[in-house]
Amino acid sequence: MGLLLSAAVPMAFAHSASGHPAPLAPGQNAHTSARPLDQTLATLGKRAGVRIGTAVNTDALADEPAYTRQVATQFSSVTPENVMKWDAVEPSRGSYNWKAADQLVSFARAHGQLVRGHTLVWHSQLPSWLTNGSFTPAQLRDILRKHITDEAGHFKGKIWQWDVVNEAFNDDGTLRDTIWLQQLGPGYIADAFRWAHQADPKAVLFINDYNIEGVNAKSTALYNLVKKLRGQGVPIHGVGVQGHLDVQYPAPHDIAQNLARFDALGVQTAITEADVRIPLPSDNTKVEAQNQAYSTLLQGCLLTARCTDFTVWGFTDKYSWVPSVFTGEGDANIMDADYQPKSAFTVLQQDLLLAGRHR
Repeated sequence: MGLLLSAAVPMAFAHSASGHPAPLAPGQNAHTSARPLDQTLATLGKRAGVRIGTAVNTDALADEPAYTRQVATQFSSVTPENVMKWDAVEPSRGSYNWKAADQLVSFARAHGQLVRGHTLVWHSQLPSWLTNGSFTPAQLRDILRKHITDEAGHFKGKIWQWDVVNEAFNDDGTLRDTIWLQQLGPGYIADAFRWAHQADPKAVLFINDYNIEGVNAKSTALYNLVKKLRGQGVPIHGVGVQGHLDVQYPAPHDIAQNLARFDALGVQTAITEADVRIPLPSDNTKVEAQNQAYSTLLQGCLLTARCTDFTVWGFTDKYSWVPSVFTGEGDANIMDADYQPKSAFTVLQQDLLLAGRHR
């Protein structure tokens, strides 16, 4: 996306705001009020210069044709929801299980999609042999290096973007107190990127986090770290903005300003895990707030020259992670549990269509 898009899109979006679908009755879907466009998100995204992706539940992908059809047709990139995380691929030390992850990579290749690898270093979903082990800092560093080298090496040439380090910061901008920080110090972040780059030199390497959509203490701390490490030659190529939002809080309307900071550093950006949860039961006001939040995230990406992709964290409410984590909340995705497009789906289509017209 060049300067023309940056200049033209604000006018297009200003014009389109009143064109968003009218607020829906609770439980009402876009197909019952405002018919979605015929073009898929993938097609519209290509015209707008951005890939549209989804996190993938590989069990549903294998077992449910309706789910598989939507993944194959609506999206141009895929992210494994769980099957590339440490506990899934290395359940016992030095013993790897690549089956489910390999199947997703093969599916993506067969359907002309790119793969975002998720994730190499995280404090969560670690295998018990690691969390319960008694390792010296030197031993733990060797374990981390080997895991990154083995996993990135296994998928060498098959991964478009890797979330190398995930959720390293607290909301106040301090580094999260994880096993990695405790035992290895803050240098583990730079080491992880160096090791990943050595294992797969062509992969685009991201640092990924939540609550960094707008300009705040957390996003500023991340910005400062990326600037510092890139100045030291550390191969950080991108910043992933997760985009897990809640209609109870204002949408991050300064997202374009925030992403522009990273753009100026020369790194790519991406919206990597977008969903917008609703306190249940839903109503017209909450649905409209959800529409605006999704649109705000996408517009922020479209207005940022180096923002390459917009990924929803699952597209159907049927397999959403939200209800199991946020009691009393749900309806966070762009399709309902029956795979019917919701008004948020149509809003994304409209924004992509308008951006494509002004490229």
